[in-house]
Amino acid sequence: MLTLYKPEDFKIVLETALLAAHDPMPLAELKKLFAEEFDDDTWRTLLDDLRRAWAGRGVELVQLATGGRFQTRPEYQAFLDRLKNEKPAKYSRAVMETLAIIAYRQPVTRGDIEDIRGVAVSPNILKTLEARGWIDTVGHRDAPGRPALHATTRKFLDDLGLRSLSELPPLTEIEKVMDLAELPATAPQAAPAQEA
Repeated sequence: MLTLYKPEDFKIVLETALLAAHDPMPLAELKKLFAEEFDDDTWRTLLDDLRRAWAGRGVELVQLATGGRFQTRPEYQAFLDRLKNEKPAKYSRAVMETLAIIAYRQPVTRGDIEDIRGVAVSPNILKTLEARGWIDTVGHRDAPGRPALHATTRKFLDDLGLRSLSELPPLTEIEKVMDLAELPATAPQAAPAQEA
């Protein structure tokens, strides 16, 4: 068995574990790697040193809601996407609006979502978001019928590369993006033909 003596040895083991992990690794899991116990400052130093060692490369060490992981830097993702045979999942505007309402107003009931959107929410929309692992039922409102309360999950944060909900962009930015997405669809239309 390898004997670890200096900080560089510990960083190599951390790097190996993080690179080999499929999912983000919480600090509690990383602590299991070593028989030695380190204080929080030592852990922070080891991980910060590792993060700096990977600076300027195509992969970076990031901290997410459920732990740390190595991931592709955003500017290089387009190149890797060319290697993928499957197309990324496409979600309807209704699904994305519902997810945004849950993310920014959680916990919310289906009725709350319908009040905000102004239209009925299909059960399939909520099922789609639950199947993706982005939302979950976190309780029930103390109201007639005890409607389910929905909130986002840690997987939602991980998939968006966030540590917490406070890192979500302001709603004004989301509105601008939504408005821009609509511009091509609202091309000027020809004037209606006059009856003769």
